[in-house]
Amino acid sequence: MDQLPETAVDPIGNLLQRAVDDPTAAMLDTAPIDDEPLTPEDEAAIAEGLAAAKRGETIPRDQAKSELVSDD
Repeated sequence: MDQLPETAVDPIGNLLQRAVDDPTAAMLDTAPIDDEPLTPEDEAAIAEGLAAAKRGETIPRDQAKSELVSDD
């Protein structure tokens, strides 16, 4: 830690704190990068989503969360 630049200390400290506070977040932070190539279908879906976002066809995070989370 002593040899790290000052700008790296906070992000590393935050990562370490997340590992203590949230084991799931820590697991995701250390998961390997998905290096599987995109299919043409994947690329089309990504392009469609980006175009929709540029047109402003989005919903607020809270609305999306309430639609995805069930109270059952």
